[in-house]
Amino acid sequence: MKIYQVDAFTEKPFKGNPAAVCVLDSTPTEKWMQDVANEMNLAETAFLIPKKDGYTLRWFTPKAEVDLCGHATLASAHILWEKGYLRQDQEAVFYTKSGLLSAKINEGWIQLNFPATPEEESEAPAELLEALNINPIYIGKNIFDYLIEVESEKVVKDIAPDFTKLMKVSMRGVIVTAKAKEYDFVSRFFAPAVGVLEDPVTGSAHCCLGPYWKKRLGKDEFNAYQLSERGGRLKVQVAGERVLISGKAVTVMEGSLLY
Repeated sequence: MKIYQVDAFTEKPFKGNPAAVCVLDSTPTEKWMQDVANEMNLAETAFLIPKKDGYTLRWFTPKAEVDLCGHATLASAHILWEKGYLRQDQEAVFYTKSGLLSAKINEGWIQLNFPATPEEESEAPAELLEALNINPIYIGKNIFDYLIEVESEKVVKDIAPDFTKLMKVSMRGVIVTAKAKEYDFVSRFFAPAVGVLEDPVTGSAHCCLGPYWKKRLGKDEFNAYQLSERGGRLKVQVAGERVLISGKAVTVMEGSLLY
């Protein structure tokens, strides 16, 4: 069984968000997939199982299965084209717990077609703001995460969360975002509850960020940057109830699973 490690949402190795991609012949047990994800010890490990017209795609952190993951989907599509599982002109079709997802190559970028997950204004638990030590401009929540806008790119960059407190908040994660100068907006994403203290670049968070910044900035196409230590660039387009998220990827490791 082939397994690859891919840096997603970057053109440079050792930047962006690393994901493992495991290409399988048949459906394994959930325990085996969780064990492999724990062994890889990356934010996400993606498992691809061929179907007649696409692939079943599942994502696991070292601790749990998740319903939606952008960077591991981008990494999966990248491997399917780079390693010859699909032709460059073929669309990658994925059957997932978040419905049907797809990816295609568009002007040298991998473009993911994801469902929009817009937020609604919400109150945040006191421990969430205490853990982040920030003064929010806006607080919202969608089906997965809290979204918090702050006053500046610098505030986003300087956040040093108290992860012990953050882990007590009932949520998948929290997105912190602000308007930026070089980009339309920047963000960071923290998800200790699912075993990821800070995710380097989070495609699924942009399913919320795209619709949010469309309301704030009055347009539907954005250049975005995630301000983690590794960092990553994304193009985001809101298209009705879908969000098109584009990025690049680099394969950094290739091997075989023996067990």
